[in-house]
Amino acid sequence: MPPHESHHHSAPHSHGHGHGPAAPVSRHLRKVIAAVLIPFAAAVAVGLLVLWPGGAPPHKPSGVGFDQPTERARVTKVAEVDCADVHAEQQPQPPSPGGQPPTGGAAAKGKPCQQATIEVTTGENAGRTFKTVVTPDALRHYTTGQDVVVAYSPKAPKDLQYSVSDVDRSLPMWVLAAIFALAVVLVGRLRGVLALVALAASFVVLTLFILPAILQGSNPLVVAVVGGSAIMLIALYLCHGLTARTSVAVLGTLASLLLIGLLGSVFINWALLTGNTDDTTGLVHGLFPDIEIRGLLLAGIIIGSLGVLDDVTVTQTAAVWELKEADPSAGWRKLYGAAMRIGRDHIASVVNTLVLAYAGAALPLLLLFSIAQSSVGTVATSEVVAEEIVRTLVGSIGLVAAVPLTTLLAALVVSADRKKQGVSGVSDRSGEGEASGAGTHTGEPIAAEGLTDAMAGPTRRCGGHGRRRKR
Repeated sequence: MPPHESHHHSAPHSHGHGHGPAAPVSRHLRKVIAAVLIPFAAAVAVGLLVLWPGGAPPHKPSGVGFDQPTERARVTKVAEVDCADVHAEQQPQPPSPGGQPPTGGAAAKGKPCQQATIEVTTGENAGRTFKTVVTPDALRHYTTGQDVVVAYSPKAPKDLQYSVSDVDRSLPMWVLAAIFALAVVLVGRLRGVLALVALAASFVVLTLFILPAILQGSNPLVVAVVGGSAIMLIALYLCHGLTARTSVAVLGTLASLLLIGLLGSVFINWALLTGNTDDTTGLVHGLFPDIEIRGLLLAGIIIGSLGVLDDVTVTQTAAVWELKEADPSAGWRKLYGAAMRIGRDHIASVVNTLVLAYAGAALPLLLLFSIAQSSVGTVATSEVVAEEIVRTLVGSIGLVAAVPLTTLLAALVVSADRKKQGVSGVSDRSGEGEASGAGTHTGEPIAAEGLTDAMAGPTRRCGGHGRRRKR
């Protein structure tokens, strides 16, 4: 045996999902899987071509909310002034629903205001300065040299054309993104690099296809299904290789997405959810009346569930393949039972994570209902909360269903794939050949294994090829 093959074999098998050995794939099973996935991939490609928007539609900013032109600016001076001199006296605030006195105004009474001088640094009016007053009870204060974002209203009087809309967070966000990328590459190495490439491809599909296509008036559900499928195919095959194991994960993800889409459509219609529950959605609907907001809600559920679905299906498929490598004699029933024990733990953690993620995002809203002392039934059935409940539960049902579906499919494929393969020095007394996959192959499976190894791509680096050659 060549030295490099021995080195592959001696590598400890302690990788995460996607790093296991590439199991041999028979020619027959390759044809069966291809017969399903090739038409699906072709349909996704056709959908991308037909629905490709060619960019967002032309739009003149309305100046309302986020729909206004912005420029970069910098705080050049901050001075303390008397609030009365700049006509910025504290305004009386109404009491809270519980009868409590307003907060902030009393504590800030008597304190001076801040007057910040802002210089516009980009755009046609770069160099222009304006002043803004910050009251003592404001949540945001400015410092000299701080970068900010200003909104531009060209139709307003000259002194009122610019106003501070936000602070410039570019530096901390880029630093955080760089730390994330470095951590992924250091821990994941080649897999980490491929994961980052897949992440970039996902953003490309989202920004160049999904969002513009919806703005152009295409059905949000159809756009989400086509775009989400494209993201799934790119991410899974790029990160985990063009193998049968990855294909099984793709099929499991696709089946679960279809279930999520069906359940989401049924319960959104049954619960009479409109999807128009916040100012941002209302603004989008006002600017683009042709957008179907209810379809936008369903599209968000599908896209939001996709990332977690990928993790579940890849993990379950990898578990089945690893169990088969550890016990080549195991039949599909034994593999399914063992992998489902792993999957049940995965279900518990993933569903809890999904629910807490949605609860965390809606925490201010939940606090508002708590302050108002509304009953649990009233809160749960209000549209703004019911929308999040439907989003959470429909996505969770899809995740739960993905585990047995993917596990069963993987167990059947990995068992049927090795039925006619013998083990070197061991007779197949059962006649099923389930002890195969660990020995020398004869006849057609040899060529099939070679083709699989060529398709496996990065997975050959994980030692699978060396192990099979040694055994």
